[in-house]
Amino acid sequence: MFPENAWADSILAALTIDEKIGQFFMISAYSNRREPEYKAVEELIHRYNPGGILFFQGGPGRQAVLTNRYQAAARVPLLIGLDAEWGLGMRLDSTISYPRQMTLGAIRDNDLIYQMGLEIGRQCRRIGVNVNFAPVADINTNPRNPVIGNRSFGDNKVNVAGKASAYMRGLQHQQVIAVAKHFPGHGDTDTDSHHALPVLKHSRERLIEEELFPFRRMIRDSLTAVMSGHLHVPAIDMTEAMPASLSSNMLEGVLRKEMGFKGLLFTDAMNMKGVLKSGKPSEVNLKALLAGNDIILAPESFKESVEAVKAAFNDGLIDEAFINGKVKRILKAKYFAGLAEYRPVDLYNLAKDINSSRAVSLNRELVEASVAVIRNRGDLIPVAGKQQVALISVGEQGETAFFKMLGRFADARHFSYRKMSPDKRELAGILKGTERYDKVVVALHHVSSSKSANYNIDPEAVRMIDTLRRSGKKTAVCIFGTPYALDILPESEAVIVAYQNDVTAQETAAQVVAGAIGAQGVLAVAAGQFERGAGIRTSTLDKLAYGAPDLVGLNGEVLTSIDYLANDAIAKKAFPGCQVLIAHSGKIVFEKSYGKLTYDQPGQVSPETLYDLASVTKVMSTLQAVMLLYDSKKIALDKKVSFYLPELKGTDKQDITIKELLVHQAGLKSFYPKLWKSTMLSPTELSGKYYSSQSDSAYSLRVAPTLFARSTVKDSVWKWIIESPMAKRSAPSRPYPYIYSDLGFFMLQKTVERITGTSLDAFVSKNLYEPLGLAHLLYNPLERYEAAVIAPTEDDSRFRGELLQGTVHDQMAALCGGVAGHAGLFGNARDLAVLLQMNLWKGRYAGKQYIRPETIELFTKMQGNSPRALGWNKPRTSGNSSFLSELASPASYGHTGFTGNLVWVDPEKDLVFIFLSNRVYPNADNNRINSLKTRRRIQDVAYEALLRSEPM
Repeated sequence: MFPENAWADSILAALTIDEKIGQFFMISAYSNRREPEYKAVEELIHRYNPGGILFFQGGPGRQAVLTNRYQAAARVPLLIGLDAEWGLGMRLDSTISYPRQMTLGAIRDNDLIYQMGLEIGRQCRRIGVNVNFAPVADINTNPRNPVIGNRSFGDNKVNVAGKASAYMRGLQHQQVIAVAKHFPGHGDTDTDSHHALPVLKHSRERLIEEELFPFRRMIRDSLTAVMSGHLHVPAIDMTEAMPASLSSNMLEGVLRKEMGFKGLLFTDAMNMKGVLKSGKPSEVNLKALLAGNDIILAPESFKESVEAVKAAFNDGLIDEAFINGKVKRILKAKYFAGLAEYRPVDLYNLAKDINSSRAVSLNRELVEASVAVIRNRGDLIPVAGKQQVALISVGEQGETAFFKMLGRFADARHFSYRKMSPDKRELAGILKGTERYDKVVVALHHVSSSKSANYNIDPEAVRMIDTLRRSGKKTAVCIFGTPYALDILPESEAVIVAYQNDVTAQETAAQVVAGAIGAQGVLAVAAGQFERGAGIRTSTLDKLAYGAPDLVGLNGEVLTSIDYLANDAIAKKAFPGCQVLIAHSGKIVFEKSYGKLTYDQPGQVSPETLYDLASVTKVMSTLQAVMLLYDSKKIALDKKVSFYLPELKGTDKQDITIKELLVHQAGLKSFYPKLWKSTMLSPTELSGKYYSSQSDSAYSLRVAPTLFARSTVKDSVWKWIIESPMAKRSAPSRPYPYIYSDLGFFMLQKTVERITGTSLDAFVSKNLYEPLGLAHLLYNPLERYEAAVIAPTEDDSRFRGELLQGTVHDQMAALCGGVAGHAGLFGNARDLAVLLQMNLWKGRYAGKQYIRPETIELFTKMQGNSPRALGWNKPRTSGNSSFLSELASPASYGHTGFTGNLVWVDPEKDLVFIFLSNRVYPNADNNRINSLKTRRRIQDVAYEALLRSEPM
């Protein structure tokens, strides 16, 4: 396996017998202990020259420091080993855990396994590890196996061999020694070798055909190392209780001679009881070497074992040729691992390097490829349209990651019981509660691998699933754990196997149920009535999904700089908190909340926090309504607004067209303070004619949390707008200049309401927000949500005399009861993203065409000499913007909001960008968001991430 090299020969020639014997041992070490233990390991290195260190629990930084220390103490560079079957997270805190091998066994594309091997290999090298005791090549044909289970790729030899080889090749391409284990195959045993000696009872022919198949494939593909297992195989060695790890028949006869393996041979850990029953530790370790192993792993009685080997040499039991043969193989392996040019681990930026965005993205990609739908009668999955879903979580209390993600896509009600065994009263309550729902999803959390413990699923939970089935309720069961649990579960219309209970698995399964992504995985083992390989590719419903940036062409590392920009702006009091969302290629790849609702209160901003959207209302409400009416030919752009609003005839506004209102060239005032100042007796006193602190039939319009206006004031506002002065123009025949105006969108609101016969908020809610599932996009949020989830805006000392939280900041919109064409909408980034994505997808979302593509194209194009599209803002053609990136394409469009918001769509880049804040808290005069150019700089990062993307 390892080529000849002069370095190995020169090192071998310089070693004494004692130093050579030390190379046979890889001793244990931890990075979470105290200095006396670290020093003890260091002294062993000085004295015995061991071949390597096997690290167990600890942390990456601490282990890297110790690695440098131990390597500095060694006369020959050490092999540094780690059990990292599912990545560094198997042993080290603060690192990534990739899916278990059975989860990987569900993936159809073995190249993903190779990519994982490459990434785990990269992380190993980064912390100084050059031996990974992976992959597990055992075929898990025994569901009762207590030690392998989900560590195996499955129960099919071809699948196991292909994936084990892919993982191996990835590691070795990073110069990390891959160790296939546990030879000759630990999959069909029912004893844990940590505690006793398992017996593999199959015939030699069966072993060759089945258990040895993955090892043969890996040897053919240039496997670097094998771990011999502590299990008795009578068909190969009939010596009573002879572990394979101590059997020369197995190691020299089968592995070396018959299978042609020329690489490095490690024992399994020699502190396991399955092997220690064969004699004293020092004697057993010597037997392991005599049987054919090259390196004794985690030896008991290390010092005595070294002496035992030396005594065997002195007594003639082994000769120097025997020793040299093994040591040379060890040295050639070290050369392969790059130790001939050893360099200490660079500690700078270590944590960030090993937990890179690409590494995290790969984890999500693996999980997304593994979740399997193995039954789907009547296409129960995905949940389409406005169907209501009841989610029953068994085994986990509170809002699970599965429920939170499902709730972003569907109208879901959650029934949660922490224990796996809800009692009969609880079951009755669950069943009663699900009656009004179209579909039921039962999520089984913390499903264990123990068949003897019924997989941690109580019979009452099983009966509940059966009761749902017999009642005719359309039921899907989602297993977050071993697929072997299918053995005890009753039939249901749909079955999803997610394999693990971590957040990524739960979020992925929820997106599969909702149709945001399709199921790709298969069943890794035969279980219940299902065959291995069962798996239905479910369809997607063209919804905005969640994904990893590096998987869709954004550099995730670049996006991390958004954290600094947002937190810096908060520290400089540009705003108390904010939400940032970036979507690309139909995937939300960045969604974060920063800071607090206010500077001095504990409430944190969350994804559910609602912000006053201010003028974003123009494009997310009024403009959407206008496009809907344009589609249905109920409104024409060149029609005069007085055609729809006859009260404008005979006024100086009678000739204004709908198009002129949309492009802000109607000659209307930008802002008209008279609209609200007319309702005040003085700059500090409100008129009792218009306001009351009590709500009743006369004073029904809430303009502040504790202030109400007469319902008739809306008519006064409209009258004042009609009477408002017009702008001047150079000549009567000349068009009005561009003057950004709130009044124009108030007129558009009136037009929409006159045409539809309903209020603007009701119209957009019925035709857009409700069908799209946008429960967090609404006017007057206090009618549905508590004030605690709404970011406050201004402490309004100039008009309403109180802090505004849940009532619109804009004065004119407030006088209209919170519903206006230019302001009044509240929302969060997620719901805005869906609506913006619908616009980006040319009016289509989740299989439904809301607005015609031609209409979207027309309304988002620059209009003549105007600096705007129809309703939308466009990038400047000259000069710098304080809020918009210069990298935004000419095809892009969006809008800002006075309260500190920006929404932007870039069709050319397939990008949606949202920034929400309450920069007007506590005073609207605070303009730091613009002086710092926070919105622009954060949007710059999104574009920079596109420019610096690298293929996965």
